[in-house]
Amino acid sequence: MSFPDIVAPLKAKMPDLRGRLLANQSLASLTWFRVGGPAQALFVPESEDDLAYFLTHLPADISVMVVGVGSNLIVRDGGVPGVTIRLGRGFNDAKADGDMLHAGAAALDKRVAEVAAAAGIGGLEFYFGIPGSIGGALRMNAGANDGETKDVLVSATALSRTGEKLNLSNAGMKFVYRNCGVDPSVIFTSALFRGRKSDPGAIRARMAEVQNHRESAQPIREKTGGSTFKNPPGHSAWKLIDAAGCRGLTVGDAQVSDMHCNFLINRGNATAADIEWLGETVRKRVKESSGIDLEWEIKRIGVS
Repeated sequence: MSFPDIVAPLKAKMPDLRGRLLANQSLASLTWFRVGGPAQALFVPESEDDLAYFLTHLPADISVMVVGVGSNLIVRDGGVPGVTIRLGRGFNDAKADGDMLHAGAAALDKRVAEVAAAAGIGGLEFYFGIPGSIGGALRMNAGANDGETKDVLVSATALSRTGEKLNLSNAGMKFVYRNCGVDPSVIFTSALFRGRKSDPGAIRARMAEVQNHRESAQPIREKTGGSTFKNPPGHSAWKLIDAAGCRGLTVGDAQVSDMHCNFLINRGNATAADIEWLGETVRKRVKESSGIDLEWEIKRIGVS
């Protein structure tokens, strides 16, 4: 499907815009599942100032959605109305200074871990096993291998829906398990982390352990979206899914991974509807089996 063009009038309102603003741009290629419809408008800002300018001039009745590298995302087949924002090269720097590291919101988590290792900063190795970007890590309190974003974040910078610049402390992020309490309309632009000075060799050994675990336990070579459901308190989601008999379950060309059943995979021709319906089927069976409601960790956006 395609949406009515809102790009031409937006460009007319914003003569000093520097980033790319595109109409009816496919989002499937931007997600790891490789499914989903178009963005009514896709904006890739050049810089934080460019993004602030855009938001300041964007009419309040146009919705805004932010996507990162699409590693933990389902875009529904009907696409995403309004404006979808994807931060690009102007937001992907990562620089170390002493035991501190500053990273743009588009910087890959894995790259942040690598920059920290090169500078002898320990404590950020867990990012090496997370296939996302720092913006998503801030929004979801991303974590793995006994580490979480809340453990290392000093502060984050962001923009409000109206383009106001914000600075948020660790406490101001209101972190909880796989989420934060910051208004969903806020767009993170960068973050400051503090680790601890450590031996680079020991850091890299830990990163190798993280990578080896991922490769042996997770279907990272597949079209997947990472961990599908949050771990309920006191439980492992994959164990509940396995006990409910869902390992290998399929809907269309979507499948519960045989390797790790908290991962859904696109075997090649799945639709977003197939993947989401499979996830809801898993939730239903786990509820029937254990009485526990699984909560989606994968973000689902757009219209069916």
